[in-house]
Amino acid sequence: MFKNYLKIAWRNLWKNKGYSMLNIFGLAIGITCAAMILLWVEDEVGYDANFDKQNVVYYVPTNQQYEGEWRTFFQATPGPLAAVLKEEVPGIVGSARTKGEDFLFQVGETAINKNGRYADPDFLSMFSLSFVEGNLETAFKNVDAIVISQETATQLFGEDTSAMHKVVKINNETNFTVTGVYEDLPHNVTYSFDWVAPFERFAKDNEWVKEYGANFSDTFVELSPEANVDVVNNKVKAILPLKTEDDETIAFLFSMKDWHLRSAFEGGKNVGGQITYVRLFSLIALIILLIACINFMNLATARSEKRANEVGVRKVLGSGRKGLISQFMAEAIITAGLSAVLSVLLLKLLVPQFNTMIGKQLALNLFNPTHLLTLLSITLICGLVAGWYPAFYLSSFKPVDVLKGARRTKGSASMIRKGLVATQFVVSIVFIISTIIVYQQVQHVKGRDLGYNKENLVKIPVTGDMIKNFKPIEEDIKASGMIESIGFINTDILSGGNNTSGLSWQGGVDTEDVLVSVRDITADFFNTTGMKIIDGRGFSNNPAQDSVNIIVSESFAKLMGSGSAVGKTIEEDYPVIGVVKDYVYGDMYGSSDPVIFFNDPSQARFMYVKTKTGMETVLALNAMEATLHKFNPAFPFEYEFVDDTYDAKFKSEQLIGNLSQVFALLAILISCLGLFGLSAFTADQRRKEIGVRKVLGSSITGIVGLLSKDFMKLVGMAIIIATPIAWLLMQNWLEGFAYRTSINAWAFIIAGAVAIVIALLTISFQAFNAARVNPVKSLRTE
Repeated sequence: MFKNYLKIAWRNLWKNKGYSMLNIFGLAIGITCAAMILLWVEDEVGYDANFDKQNVVYYVPTNQQYEGEWRTFFQATPGPLAAVLKEEVPGIVGSARTKGEDFLFQVGETAINKNGRYADPDFLSMFSLSFVEGNLETAFKNVDAIVISQETATQLFGEDTSAMHKVVKINNETNFTVTGVYEDLPHNVTYSFDWVAPFERFAKDNEWVKEYGANFSDTFVELSPEANVDVVNNKVKAILPLKTEDDETIAFLFSMKDWHLRSAFEGGKNVGGQITYVRLFSLIALIILLIACINFMNLATARSEKRANEVGVRKVLGSGRKGLISQFMAEAIITAGLSAVLSVLLLKLLVPQFNTMIGKQLALNLFNPTHLLTLLSITLICGLVAGWYPAFYLSSFKPVDVLKGARRTKGSASMIRKGLVATQFVVSIVFIISTIIVYQQVQHVKGRDLGYNKENLVKIPVTGDMIKNFKPIEEDIKASGMIESIGFINTDILSGGNNTSGLSWQGGVDTEDVLVSVRDITADFFNTTGMKIIDGRGFSNNPAQDSVNIIVSESFAKLMGSGSAVGKTIEEDYPVIGVVKDYVYGDMYGSSDPVIFFNDPSQARFMYVKTKTGMETVLALNAMEATLHKFNPAFPFEYEFVDDTYDAKFKSEQLIGNLSQVFALLAILISCLGLFGLSAFTADQRRKEIGVRKVLGSSITGIVGLLSKDFMKLVGMAIIIATPIAWLLMQNWLEGFAYRTSINAWAFIIAGAVAIVIALLTISFQAFNAARVNPVKSLRTE
């Protein structure tokens, strides 16, 4: 019996090729879109899942109170904390302090830069490193040991040469011995590293790591499987106030399972993070699938007049309703199956482009049981959801009414079709509005006054002898005639960087609680970045002349009371000689902390170079590379454009914007496929009416308007419904940003106009074709 149902279903699909292709293509687009989103969701949810101890390893951030508000800091625990947690907190069986660094590895003529960590021995076990050479127990026997990733080993020594016990030169200064090689980490890990070296090696040259006052470390702990996390967490929170007698800095546990998805904190409390987008896009995948299924239901019920006689005859010949439902459901599932096959082909073509857009390395692997089962599940669900209403509706026809030729299209079915069409366009219009407002928000923030000029600004990491030779480097690069100026600083201009608190200053009140960022710069840094001195003067080119003088940001100057800040002192020993206009760093959407600038090139970690306007970028970079190769030959030339780094700050928002554009396009496309099919059916159903109207003198324009009117009413209704929904959704999204755009009416007007134009073009094509038909052909059967 089932085989017979499949045969009949296939014949019906083949007989109505145009209708079938609309359904297959519409469902295929929906399945393709959902599959790509689910691949992205799988990657996001799978972060850090490769670590065997994901359920028992925790990061230790700190909550710190400033000016009555709690703020959460990462990489901000003191060096002694890790050992104390392991020794004094029951339930913690492993701990490690770590510090991230960039190393230049040199072996013979090969030199590569790699990021990694100084770490305590427990770190290797906590992160479940799988050694292909060496082993966990002997890896850190020696303080000069280092373990490296397989990729690093291959780049340094080749594929066929063992890296074990090989000596590598680091930063052109010191030697490390390779004591282990571990398997490369996957791309979706929160804390990635290409090497690990004993923390003791770092601590040996930096005695300050033993002090509680220096917050610099990433601290990780491992709990025993039997430990009560809440109990352990309460004990962890009590440690720092007990050791430092300061109850305004509190450490706490942050599970590895939440590192990627729930990394956002406000007021010292977790408020979500990437999980918001995972849920949002999962919902969007469901909505896109639903729109595709709506198409199927609409077109199937619209064709009820064509299938009614078949149903009537089958019922007279003894077919029961259950059998008819099974047949129509079989048609729906076959359609969904064909859509899934087409979807796989589309995914093979589109996933590489999707990866480029979202910056990931997703792949559809049908041999992966999870992927295959998910695709089959989506296919089956689509078939069932799309087919259930048409199956029950078509099988409900009474054979007496059908064979008498009575009207079979029920008013309820027509209303449902109109409601489904309106629903499709509601979703499409919401996507269009969302796309416009997300774009507005990103452009609004990008266009704010940053307090510096990021155009033609190049950032180069300071390595080797660059600080020692910074004067000759500056003179040589400027001599090329392609560079305006050069400045050094101890942190990335866009990042939060180093900070401190507990300072006092002339004219200040209750200053101990104020968090202040500290920057060490050279005299030309302000000129290079375009930052403006608004009071007093800048630093002298002779660092010794301004060794104790400081410059403060505008917001800091306001904390020093009324009148000019110039001439006032900080900590009694540091006179203010200038005030620089506030600039945006750290949180691009918020206001930045006050800043103190010192004239100290010895602490520089980055060199910023301003190229001359109109100068060809390649020539300017070649000049920089030649100079650095002359004065710092052991290190490769690396650089970043500040405007590219700035744009990367909006990765999440740009991802939402890009995906919103794609979803809006797909939703409109699917909706138009359904509208195309329905308008074709309507035109066919009213062909005799159209013929009579033409005979009586109606124009083509009048007939097109007549056929389009009902559908345009539905689109108008969709605009009315979509407007408040989109406003509420986007208003809620914008509230997550301190610096945000306002929602303008023109976004809704544009979205409505786009929907109307697209719908009108879709409907008018079919209406125009119907209106052009010779009335003799339409009426000849009469």
